[in-house]
Amino acid sequence: MAAKKLNFEKALADLEKLVEEMEQGELSMEDMLKRFEKGIALTTECQQALQKAELKVKELVEKNGKLLEKDFELDE
Repeated sequence: MAAKKLNFEKALADLEKLVEEMEQGELSMEDMLKRFEKGIALTTECQQALQKAELKVKELVEKNGKLLEKDFELDE
């Protein structure tokens, strides 16, 4: 599980770096497209990891064959 967490965090950090590079506007069109393509792949990887985590949370919250779904509440 720790390896998956590191993969998610690394993918997210790589995605943030790509966005920063693209926002600077100093890349050629070819380099911009390569980074965009990589960004799409990283986004997909992150979304899949989040979906797996959501399913795991639902499994852990299940009780007596019923799923007790509750929205996460933010402390304010």
